[in-house]
Amino acid sequence: DGPALRITINRPDAGNAMTDDMALELTRLLAGAAGTSEFVLLQGAGADFCVGRAGMARPAGAAAAPSLDALERRNMVQLIFDCYAAFRGSQVPIVGVVQGRALGFGCALAALCDITLASDAARFQVPEMLHNIMPTMVMSSFVDRVPRKALSYLVYSAAEIGAERALSFGIVSEVVPAAQLDGAVARLCERLANTPQPALRGVKEYVRSGPSMDTQGAVDFARNLHAVVNSSSKMRK
Repeated sequence: DGPALRITINRPDAGNAMTDDMALELTRLLAGAAGTSEFVLLQGAGADFCVGRAGMARPAGAAAAPSLDALERRNMVQLIFDCYAAFRGSQVPIVGVVQGRALGFGCALAALCDITLASDAARFQVPEMLHNIMPTMVMSSFVDRVPRKALSYLVYSAAEIGAERALSFGIVSEVVPAAQLDGAVARLCERLANTPQPALRGVKEYVRSGPSMDTQGAVDFARNLHAVVNSSSKMRK
């Protein structure tokens, strides 16, 4: 859609629970986004953003899944870590829009977006421990987004939190009334569409690397990136 790549998680009848094939496709789309678009808009169809990965919770009374050795298990979940890496590695900013529930994997995706707008009706949860699942996959998505005490609380308590609490935890960027969410998204997309490409990508590059550098390295990186981006002819149009 012009400068925006719009990606919709489209299983509304299942709360947009994401299958492994969908996660692989999301990874592929994000990896190629910079070739066609200046930013990504990630949304869920229907009432929810994403209630997690499809089939993760075992129904009561169901037989336990066959045991896997450590290497098989690691290979099986690599596609999720690859998906997380695609958010961090994207050359263009990713805007997430959360209108309902963002649970487990969905909560991780909300946190990984560069900007996340949430309805005041949105709900967030990391329920893995309720299903006897060690949640370090989701925790790895939070590690550079969510403060330690907030991360521990989300995981240990498995509590469902509202949008304002998610804002204070660093999972979302802004909370707006549900009736105003579409307008807020449209205004942000217009702002991004009118921002020169080098600035959009330069900010993404700095935010990806600067916070993990030592102070002097972060300052030196900022100085050099500032000179490179602001000298671009596209910045003077």
